[in-house]
Formats: sequence, C-alpha cells, structure tokens
Amino acid sequence: MVTVNGRSYRPPRRPVVVVCIDGSEPEYFERGLAGGTTPAVARFRAQGTYRLARSVVPSFTNPNNLSIVTGAPAAVHGIAGNYFYDAAAGREVMMNDPGFLRCGTLLAALAGEGARVAVVTAKDKLRRLLGHGLAGVCFSSEKAAETTKDGHGIERATDLVAMPVPDVYSAALSEYVLAAGLALLERERPDVMYLSLTDYVQHKHPPGDAVATAFYAMLDRYFDAFDRAGVVLGITADHGMNAKHRADGSPNVVYLSPLLERLVGPGGARVVLPITDPYVAHHGALGSFATVYLEDRAALGAVRARLTATPGVAEVHDNAAGCARFELPPDRLGDVIVVGDTHTVLGKSPAEHDLSLLEEPLRSHGGVSEQTVPFVLNRPLDAAWARRAEADLRNFDMFDAVLNGVAA
Repeated sequence: MVTVNGRSYRPPRRPVVVVCIDGSEPEYFERGLAGGTTPAVARFRAQGTYRLARSVVPSFTNPNNLSIVTGAPAAVHGIAGNYFYDAAAGREVMMNDPGFLRCGTLLAALAGEGARVAVVTAKDKLRRLLGHGLAGVCFSSEKAAETTKDGHGIERATDLVAMPVPDVYSAALSEYVLAAGLALLERERPDVMYLSLTDYVQHKHPPGDAVATAFYAMLDRYFDAFDRAGVVLGITADHGMNAKHRADGSPNVVYLSPLLERLVGPGGARVVLPITDPYVAHHGALGSFATVYLEDRAALGAVRARLTATPGVAEVHDNAAGCARFELPPDRLGDVIVVGDTHTVLGKSPAEHDLSLLEEPLRSHGGVSEQTVPFVLNRPLDAAWARRAEADLRNFDMFDAVLNGVAA
C-alpha cells in the first residue's frame, strides 16, 4: 500500500488511466448519450460506473487538478486558485510554481515505489505542479516540441503523435493529450497515467452545439481505445461550465472594485480573481469566485452586507467561514470570499478586463454552480466502494476508486 495525505492506495494491478476533462459540465455526456454519439461512455454507464461528483470550489483548473492527484482538498495541498495574492511578497502571482504546494502527490509517491508514471496535460501552466517530485514522464501538449529527457522524462514527445503541436486556443490541444497518452500506453506501458485536457471547446460551445458534440465524440473514440487496451479508465472533470451572459450576449458581470470603493474609499479594498491565468481569450479573467482584502477589517460587516445585497452574488463569507465551507487554506484567501450565482461572473472594474478577445457570449465557471462533474469508470466498483459512492462523492476520490474500488 502507498499512503498519501491520509489515504492508502493499492499499487496498480493493471494499467490505470485517469482523464480530467477540463470544464466538462455533465450535460455534455448526457447529450452524447441521448444522441448516440458517445457509445463508449454508454457502455461504461451500462457495464461500469456512471455517477456525479462534486469538485473543489473555487471550481477552477489548478485547485481541482491538484486535488485529484493528491486525493485532498485545497486546505491540504495549498493550491487555492490559478492566481492569488502573495501577502508575504506583497504582490499578485500565478499559483503554478511547485513551491506553493504543501503536500506530495500520489503520482510522485507511486513513482517512488517503482511504478511507471506518465502525465500529459494540455496547458503548460499545470505541468510543473503535476510533475512535482515525479520520476517519470510529464509534459504538456502546448510545449510538446520543447521536451527533454532531463526536464520532462522524454525526448522528442512530438514523435509520439502524428499531429503538429496544436495552438493553445484549439480543440486539438486536448486531442493531442489523448493521442500522446495512447501512444505512451502502447510504447512505454506506464502503470499509471494522468491526462488533463483544456476547456477551449466548453468555453465556446454549450452542450448540444455541433462543435461540442463532435468534440465529445472524439473523446469517446479515445475512451474506447483505452478501454479496449485493457486499462482501468477513470473519467472526471475539474469543473463544469455555465453561460454567464445577458440576452444581448454581453458578459453578465458584477464589478466589485467600484462597488467597494464607494463603500471603503479608494485603495480600501483589493479584489483578487483566482481564475486569472495566461489564457484570457477563454474567459477574460471573469469567473464566479473572488476574494477581497480589506485595508481596514473594521469594514468587514458593512462589506459583507453590501455584497450580500448585490444581485448576482450567491454567497458572501468572511475568511474563516468561507475557508471552512470550501476547505481552503485561510492564509491564501482574503478577508471576504464572494461567490457569483449560476449566470453571473465577478470582475474587478471594466477597465481592468480586456474582453475584446472573447469571440462568443461568455461561458465561465468558478462557483458552486459549476461544482457538479462526471465520475465515470469503464469498470464496476466493488460492493463496498459502490456503497460509499452513494454518499458525497468528490472528483478527488477518483484515484481511490480506480486503485482501491475496482475488483481485480
């Protein structure tokens, strides 16, 4: 057994592949099943495991991917967003440096016990976090042309796939991950693989849209190939996705900075948006979760009351209550935690968001409304694990399921 962050895992008895479909609202699978365009997922529903689970809030990429590979909430691993205010340094920074991690990953622990482990992620922002301490293959499709044996565990990753390295803003970025994973399975025979996709399609195309349908049909063909290769396959997501726009197509935003400035004065509040990452064409740094640092904490009650009364705001918590509710590290969140409702995003001020790159009406994530995600295995769970799965299933239970819950 390998014990990581309070959980014990059996070593893999056959190859295990876990896929995180970025931004996969469960309705995408439901539409594919209803339309007959995802036959492999239909087979898994009939013969394996097909459930729903809760992701981590904030429902963003970095916190959830790290929860999946650590088997723990952000309060344990420390990655509370894509971006945060580093109070010690006095600046806002990307949370993609492994130095921000506060625990080890299951992937590194399994590799340390002699398992062959491979990780392929779509965006390079995740690669260093997922590969922290890992003696194995770890590269991104975004930077596949730059791999080295010392830095990524593999020379010339581009030789794996008969595709050009895709543009970061493309559906092909996800397909490249799956194609590389399938090639690694055939060539390297890893014991454990983690494949993390990008939500380019989900930000642009709702369930039922022709592009989304074709994308999920493509995913399904790879799921079928992995299944027929004999692996234990687990499929989940880091978060869902919802429309966040008005009837005229404009983003439905609550801008927090001007609202707070009227209450506490200029410079009295710092708004931090943890969705922020280098890929602003996806969402314009607008998501449904924000945190606020107050210059004068005596204003906390007035700020909470004002935000709670604001249309589009679903929840407002002080630091202690919010971090307890969402299992977050208190020192990496501000004095106030704000969650938008299903169709509302939170921003700083209009001048601080360049929305010119958004080509379609905004679809985004970050709140409780994007917390429900698929939890699918190509094999049935044993009786004990199946009973447990009837309770509060989390996306970060996936490695427990594929390693401990599937009968030999």
